[in-house]
Amino acid sequence: MFGAVLGKAAGLVVTGLAGAVTYDGVKRVARSGAVREAAVTATAWGLRGARAAETGAEKARLATADIVSEARGRIGEESPAPGSGHGHTHEH
Repeated sequence: MFGAVLGKAAGLVVTGLAGAVTYDGVKRVARSGAVREAAVTATAWGLRGARAAETGAEKARLATADIVSEARGRIGEESPAPGSGHGHTHEH
């Protein structure tokens, strides 16, 4: 019985020691700025990705507008001038 208690106590000491070492390691990493640097890098990648997506969407919108304009020209319709508000009936 004494051996079982001693074994459990030793296990708790080892677990506590491992937890303390891990905690100290995490504190050192956090203080070093590595976590912040990683967060800034990840955010920069996200911003670049968002800008690339916006650029791609704008190119697709312009290409679609060109195709619609050309199709209207082929059937004899005149395309409305950009920003003319043609078909825009409500007030802002």
